[in-house]
Order: sequence, then C-alpha cells, then structure tokens
Amino acid sequence: MKQKLQALGRALMQPVALLPAAALMLGIGYWIDPSGWGGSNPFANFLVKGGASILDFLGILFAVGVAYGLSKDKNGAAALSGLVGFLMVTNLLSADSVAHFKQIPLEELDKTLGFHAINNKNVFIGILVGILAAAAYNRFHQTKLPDAFAFFSGRRLVPIVTAVYAIIASLVLFFAWPVIYKALVGFGNLILGMGPIGAGIYAFFNRLLIPTGLHHALNNVFWFDAFGIGDITNYWNPEFTQTASAAASGYYAGMYQAGFFPIMMFGLPGAALAMIHTAKPEKRKVAASLLISGLVASFVTGVTEPIEFSFMFLSPLLYLIHAVLTGISVALVAFLRYASGFTFSAGLIDYILGFKLKTVNKPLMLLVVGVVFFAIYYFVFRLMITKLDLKTPGREDESVEGEGQVLDSKETDFTRMAATILEGLGGKDNIDGLDYCITRLRVNIKDNLLVDEKKIKEARVSGIVRPSKSNVQVIIGPQVQFVKDEMDKML
Repeated sequence: MKQKLQALGRALMQPVALLPAAALMLGIGYWIDPSGWGGSNPFANFLVKGGASILDFLGILFAVGVAYGLSKDKNGAAALSGLVGFLMVTNLLSADSVAHFKQIPLEELDKTLGFHAINNKNVFIGILVGILAAAAYNRFHQTKLPDAFAFFSGRRLVPIVTAVYAIIASLVLFFAWPVIYKALVGFGNLILGMGPIGAGIYAFFNRLLIPTGLHHALNNVFWFDAFGIGDITNYWNPEFTQTASAAASGYYAGMYQAGFFPIMMFGLPGAALAMIHTAKPEKRKVAASLLISGLVASFVTGVTEPIEFSFMFLSPLLYLIHAVLTGISVALVAFLRYASGFTFSAGLIDYILGFKLKTVNKPLMLLVVGVVFFAIYYFVFRLMITKLDLKTPGREDESVEGEGQVLDSKETDFTRMAATILEGLGGKDNIDGLDYCITRLRVNIKDNLLVDEKKIKEARVSGIVRPSKSNVQVIIGPQVQFVKDEMDKML
C-alpha cells in the first residue's frame, strides 16, 4: 500500500508541474493590468485567459496526469482513458444531470449534497478517475479479443473499459458523494473554525506528511476547490479583495499559504546554513555543495525536498522541529493577517508574481517574519546539532570513498552519476522498476542485500531512503529526470 501511495504521489507531480505556468501568465497579466485583469489590455487578457485555462480545468489535468503517471509504460492511451472517464463522471454527476435523475428543477437541488462541486475544477474526481483509468490500462492494455472484435484489442480496449468503470463509479458516487462531501467540508470547517490555530495545525501535518507523499491529499482539501475551500482559487480570483474573500469563504484568501513563505524562503535556508557551519571541517565543502543548491531551490522556487531529505532521516528530531516551526509560522502569519499565495510553492517567483493582487495584504511584512525565522532556524538547528551531536550532512560517522569529488552543477556528468547509482543498486539485473518525482529517483529492487549505499553516495546524491526491502529512493534534486533518462538507457 505504501508503494501504491508513493506511486500516486509521483503521478500527482505531472499535473502539479503545470501550475507554475499558470502563475507566470496570471502574474504577468496582473502586473500589466492590475485593475481589470485584462479588461483594458488585450495582451494582459491573453495572458490571464491562458493562466485560467489551467486553473479552471485542474480536474481534467489531474485525471489525465494521474492516469498517465500510474500506467505501466506511460502510454498516451492511459491519458486518453483518464480524459474519457473524467468527462463521463462529471457529466453524469453534474448538478443538471442529478436534478434530472431526481425529477426536480435544478434550483430545488440541495446544494449541501455537493453535486454542484463536480465540475472541471474538481481535483478529487480527477484523481479518482485517473486511478481507475490507470488500473484499466494496466489490466487490459495487452488483452486480445476474438477475431470478430480484434480491432478493439489491446490499448483500444482501455478507454472502453474505463468508460464502464466510470459508469460504475458514478453510480457509487451518486450515493457516496454527498456523504464524502459533507464529511470533508465538516473537517475543513472544523479547521476553519479554529482560525489561525487551525491553519497552524494544517501546516504542521503538511510538513509531517512529506515523507509519505500524503501531504498532497491534505493540500487538496484546503488549496483547491473540490470541497468549497479553494484557498489558491480564491487568492487568484481577480474579483476578490480580502474582505470579499472572507465574506465568500469564511476566511481570508492566502490564510493557508502565506505562512509558508517565511519557512521556504528563509527558514530552511537558515537550517541549511546551520548544517554547513556544523559540518566537520574535512566534509564542509561536500556538505555545502549539497545544501547550497537546496537552499537556492527552496528560496527561489519553494522546492524544499533537497534540504528536507538531507536531514529528515539522518535526524528525525530536527524534522519534527521543522514541522512544528512551520505550524507556528503559518499560525502567526494568519493571526497577523499577512496574506500572500502561490500556485506552485512558496518561493520568490510566486511571491513576486502575486505582489499586486487585491487579495495580498502587507506582503513586505512576510520578509520581516522570514528574517526572524531565518535566525530561529539557524540558531535552533545549530544548537540542537552541536549539543546532541545530531547526524546531518557532513557529520556522518562513516567516511564515503571519493567524497572529495564534487560535481559542478553546470557540468554534471549524468551518465557517470547514473552508472555509479546503478552499480550501487546492485546492477541492472537487480532493478525491478524505475521512476522519479520532483527530486527522488524511486527504484524497485529484487534483492535488498545487493544495495551498496556507500557506492550510491559516491554519486554525490542528497540522501538515500529505504522505506521497504523492495524499494530504494535516491534523493538527487531537481535534475533527477536526467539521471533517470541515463539509467533508462543503461537498463
């Protein structure tokens, strides 16, 4: 089950990777025309419409992306099946269709049943259908039918099977969706009712769930519009001010996002600097080469995994402290009502792009809070590492052969890196499956005793995670795709 959940987490990265494009277009469009969001400038309108074409169809993108990402051989037939399934479910369970099934006028349909939320934006339905489409593809893409129906064999059969799955899913959801909707809205309202404290609790679990990949499920409740909260949607709504967003949703837009900026832009870089300064002198250069690249990624883009995974499993206590500090930051910023938001993550790019939105509030104060958290992270991490002799990058007891060899980030030999990792994994005959997400190379292996972690570390990777005997995760960083491509060639 853990492997399946991790596979889902990887698949979710496919549609999530599209969000920066939406942020770029919406942000530039708003900078050009901050009062009308394209109403008085054709070029700004072009950019705004382009960004909206992503955010307004997130459900479709997740259905296609998840179906593609979970399919065995990443074939386009799986993606097409995801689209077919999503269109069927959303049409069968749309408010118009349900009102017709119930033989009542549309205006009499109880909105608390949640069918009005089943639309092109519904990420929950997109993920569900994507899983079904991938299951259909993996099961039937090589099925051979009798000669009379041979045309529909193999991959042509998959969309048809997915359509059947979609009909069954729609029948189940017709009765289950109102219950699911009310339960998740109740959970969201519980957190909403707790105000800034609730925001802090959400942020704490957001970080705590990073190792499992289940933080995406939690984010979907608060950030997207499947269950009526949709903090990202509200924050980027050109018609909303802080007052309007609070009146429409019961909380101010950006409440579940703003507090991440001080952590990702300042806190984690402070932690990285503390780990560099506390590394053993002979290992400091190697630790710096790893942590500085993670620092830059966290500050500029909000991609935190290179830093987090560098100490998450070496020193779990530090990671727990990091989760607590994240919760405190989000709760504090929510209490102060400083507001900012993002479409990808809380890095400098999204911070700048949303600077002129009507929903933003005192964004410069986030920098002040960020400086405070930089100091807190630096001194807390440095104190804990030195006083408790915690093992962070550059403080490991065992030496690694060739650790003095540092690859230049601009001239990295991905072929050599992939060959070293493959050798450390026990060779190509020990590989049973290979995939990657934003920063991690995920490998299914046949014999865990053949894995040589010291050899893998010679490739200057950020870390190694072994969640089970049959699974190894190699933390590489944002350039992981190029390493994976080289390993594919070797395999």
